[in-house]
This record gives sequence, C-alpha cells and structure tokens, in this order.
Amino acid sequence: MRAQIIRIGNSRGIRIPKPLLEQTGIKDEVDMMVEKDRIIISPITDPRAGWDKAFQAMNQNSDDMMIDGTDSISHPWDDEEWEWS
Repeated sequence: MRAQIIRIGNSRGIRIPKPLLEQTGIKDEVDMMVEKDRIIISPITDPRAGWDKAFQAMNQNSDDMMIDGTDSISHPWDDEEWEWS
C-alpha cells in the first residue's frame, strides 16, 4: 500500500488507514524507531495486560498467599525435584 507524505505544520506525516490500525492493534500511542532505511511503528502495549485474569486464576487455585517474610514458602517440589549439594 502506498501513502503520500503530507505537511503537518513544520513536520511531515502520513495518514494510516483504519483497517491497518485495526490489524496492528495501534490505538493512541506508538513506539517508533529507525532500522536501516525503514521506520518501524509498533503499538505500545500495557506491560500488565492480563494480570487481572492471572490473579483471578491464582485465587481460584489457592496460590495467592501473601509472602511477608514470616511464612515458609517451601514447596514439595523443592524436595522432590532439587538435589541440594
């Protein structure tokens, strides 16, 4: 797909068609970088995306205990899978 460079104040820009934005998940902000002779535009993702579902799953599996330094956090896996030397 070709696009034309347009003037935006003292800068230049391109119009990105809506279908391309939808396919890439680009919404309000992007990360841009130059790689050789190309401009790479990537969507900015939330680094904590999906945490809420993961925490709910942990709660359902009773795997969400608070580690405050006073409780033992050992697991049978420590004795069964590890060989301590």
